[in-house]
Amino acid sequence: MNLVWQKFTLTNFPIQEYFASSYLHRHAVGLLRSWRQSSFFMRWGDAIAALLLSLVYGLAPFVSTTLVGLLLAACVAFWLLLTLSDDTAAKTSLVTPIHLLVLLYWGVAVVATVLSPVKKAALNDLLTLTLYLLLFALCARILRSSRLRSWIITLYLHVALIISVYGLRQWFFGAAALATWVDPESPLSKTTRVYSYLGNPNLLAGYLVPAVVFSLVAIFAWQGWIKKALALTMLIVNTACLILTFSRGGWIGLLAAILAVMVLLIYWWSVHMPAFWRTWSLPIIVGGLIGVLLLAVIFVEPVRLRVVSIFADRRDSSNNFRRNVWDAVFEMIRDRPIIGIGPGHNSFNKIYPLYQRPRYTALSAYSILLEIAVETGLIGLACFLWLIIVCLNAGYMQVRRLRQLNSLEGFWLIGAIASMVGMLAHGAVDTVWFRPEVNSLWWLMVALIASYWTPIAANNPQTAAN
Repeated sequence: MNLVWQKFTLTNFPIQEYFASSYLHRHAVGLLRSWRQSSFFMRWGDAIAALLLSLVYGLAPFVSTTLVGLLLAACVAFWLLLTLSDDTAAKTSLVTPIHLLVLLYWGVAVVATVLSPVKKAALNDLLTLTLYLLLFALCARILRSSRLRSWIITLYLHVALIISVYGLRQWFFGAAALATWVDPESPLSKTTRVYSYLGNPNLLAGYLVPAVVFSLVAIFAWQGWIKKALALTMLIVNTACLILTFSRGGWIGLLAAILAVMVLLIYWWSVHMPAFWRTWSLPIIVGGLIGVLLLAVIFVEPVRLRVVSIFADRRDSSNNFRRNVWDAVFEMIRDRPIIGIGPGHNSFNKIYPLYQRPRYTALSAYSILLEIAVETGLIGLACFLWLIIVCLNAGYMQVRRLRQLNSLEGFWLIGAIASMVGMLAHGAVDTVWFRPEVNSLWWLMVALIASYWTPIAANNPQTAAN
C-alpha cells in the first residue's frame, strides 16, 4: 500500500532522468547560457525576478486587473529568459513532481480549449491561466532562496496589514456597500461588511486567510521580541478584519486554516512534548475553538445570524441563489462531463445563459471544484485534485525533514500548507479563488511547497533549505 501511495504522489518519480531524456528540455534550457555569462544584469537575475514578484504581490490589491496582467506577463517573460539561459547544473534541479502535475493540468486545459464549443473565449482565458501557472514556475524557482522567500512573505504580510487596518477603519467609521451582499430583508442589512481596497468582503476574506496563517507562524519564525510583537499585531488585526467581512465562506476558510495550522504545529513540537500533551493538545485546541465559536454565536448577534444563515438552505437569499446556480452548473457538467466547455469565466458566460434559471445570472459556478469540472470536465477536476494531494504529501514530507533539522524554515512551509487548506475550504462555496488577488496567492502557496522539495535520495536531515 505504501508503494502504491508513493507512486500515486510521485514521491519516487525519477525527475532528473526523465528530463535528461527530454529532447525539448535538453536543447531549449540553456540555449542562451553563453549570453547570460557575459551579461551584467543577468548576474542579478534572481533579484530582478524577486522585484517583479514584489510588484505583483505588493500592488495586486490596489490596482486594476489589466495592470496585474501586465505584471504577470513581465514575470513570465523574465522566467522564460532565466530558463533559456540556465546553466547545465540547474536544468533539472528546479523541477519537482508538483511542476509535472501543474504541466498536466495545463495540458488538460489546452485540450478543453481545443474541444470547446466557444473556442475564442476559451483561448483568451487559457492565456490567462498560462500566466498564473508560469507565475508559479517563477515563484518556485525564486523561493528556493530563504532570503528571497522571507522577503516575499514579509512583503505580503505588510501589504495585508495595510489592507486590514483600512478595513477596520471602515468598520469604525462606516462604509457604503458597493453591491448587494446581504439580503435587504435580513436583520444584518444595516451591518457594515468591510471590504477595504478590494471592493468586496468575500474577496477580502479570501485574501486574508493566508495572512492570518502566516501572521501566526511568523510569531515562531521571526526572531526577536520586536518582530514577534509585530507578528502578533498582524495576527490580531488580520483576524479581526477577516471576521468583520461577515463572509461565511471566509469564516469557513479561517476555521479550516486554523485547524490545519494547529495540527501541523502540534506535529512539529510533538517530539518535545510530554506524553499527555502529545495525546490531548489537539482535542483541547479543537474544543477551545468550538467553545469560542459557541460563545460568539450565543452572545454576538451578527455572528449568530450569519452562522444560522449557513443552515437556512433556500430561506436565505444567498443560499437560494447559489443553489439555483449550482443546479444549472450540474446540468452543464452532465452535458459535457469529460473535458468541459473550456477554461475561464468567458467560456462560462457564453454557455451558462443556456442553462440558467430565470433571474439567476451568474459569472461563475460559486465553487472552485464545480467551476473546474465545468471548464475542464471530470478529467480536469481529477488532475486538480491530484495536484492538491501531491502538494500536501510533498509538504508533509518536507515538514518532517525540516523538523528533524529543527529549521525555522519549516514554519513557513506549515503556513503554506494550512493556507492551501483554508483557501480550498473557502473556495468550496465561492469563486473569489479565480480573482487575481487570491489566485496569485494560491500559486504562491503551491510554489512555496515546491521550493522546499528535495529528491527522495536527498530527503534526510543533513542540510537545511538554502
